[in-house]
Amino acid sequence: MRQRLTLLVAMLVLAATIPAGVAGATAQTQQDDCSFPYTVTDASGTEITLDERPDRITTLNPSAAQTVWELGGREQVVGVTANADYLDGFETKTSVSATDGFGVSVERVVGTEPDLVLAPNASQTETVRALRDAGVTVYQFAAAETLEDVTEKTTQIARLTGHCEAAVEVNAWMEANVEAARTATADVERPRVLYPLGSGYVANTNTFISAMIEASGGTNVLAEFDYETDYPQVSDEIILQANPEMLVVNSRLANIYTEEPYASTTAGQNNATVVVNTDYLNQPAPRSVVFAVRNLTEGFHPDVDASFVARSDVTVATATPTTTATATDTPAATASTDSTETTAGEQPGFGVVAALLAVGALVLARRE
Repeated sequence: MRQRLTLLVAMLVLAATIPAGVAGATAQTQQDDCSFPYTVTDASGTEITLDERPDRITTLNPSAAQTVWELGGREQVVGVTANADYLDGFETKTSVSATDGFGVSVERVVGTEPDLVLAPNASQTETVRALRDAGVTVYQFAAAETLEDVTEKTTQIARLTGHCEAAVEVNAWMEANVEAARTATADVERPRVLYPLGSGYVANTNTFISAMIEASGGTNVLAEFDYETDYPQVSDEIILQANPEMLVVNSRLANIYTEEPYASTTAGQNNATVVVNTDYLNQPAPRSVVFAVRNLTEGFHPDVDASFVARSDVTVATATPTTTATATDTPAATASTDSTETTAGEQPGFGVVAALLAVGALVLARRE
């Protein structure tokens, strides 16, 4: 069921907080006039200044590219990584991925002549340094561990690229769907869930993926254990002890429930899996959150009507004439118990893939 949602956001206020009844988790969407010059310090502690709105942007991970697309800045993007290939218009952009398929090529990035490079926190220090030594302006992000982090990242990308007003609408769309899922599942029994990445690696509770599981009415079984890293490698004994009732999987691992130790868990014995398009499951970006939360909610609780909100149903009152969404609210890949789909995967979050590949966890796809 779809409902018409009208969200009043006062753009005359320079710093606005979306009310909890709409945003769910008090996400901040601070806005200003989006004027330039603009000076900001990134996650690496580096201060950068943009003298004017960047006309040429290169993204070093697909979640940043997706966010710029959602904000209406696709035409500003000149360089993308290969794993942003699901975005409309990808083929018109220059690929900056390294020829070996891992990381990016500094030469290719410089060759795009960018005014701004958006880099994930997992970008190698040497890569960022080389780009800065070449005179390229690079903004590096911190890891997104919560849904609020995704909101803040969207707001920051909007500020850097000159799309502050669009960020209010995009964040409202994302947060309204998260709130719909939370409300619909508030009083239902929550399945105990695990997201395996292969080779014993799993998503911990301090990840945005776990935050989406929680918002969708599930409980991450890793909460019962004392792991500090975002994506720890756990033993078969721990997985059996955790004994998840459901597994969240991507297409590359759709049959992992048939393999030990997962086959001996309640989830494996009941073939209880929720398969989610990995472009959405693993990318901390607005569209990813919306579609992953929808699919997870439907997979965990197929009888619950969450009344999700379409992008076209979000309107924002501003000091100027109201603008409505232009992006298509594309249906997410179906993610229900025993479902499968074929979209290629990506790495979860920003920073896990280098460590996983180093120890041979090759089942992980190479996306960020």
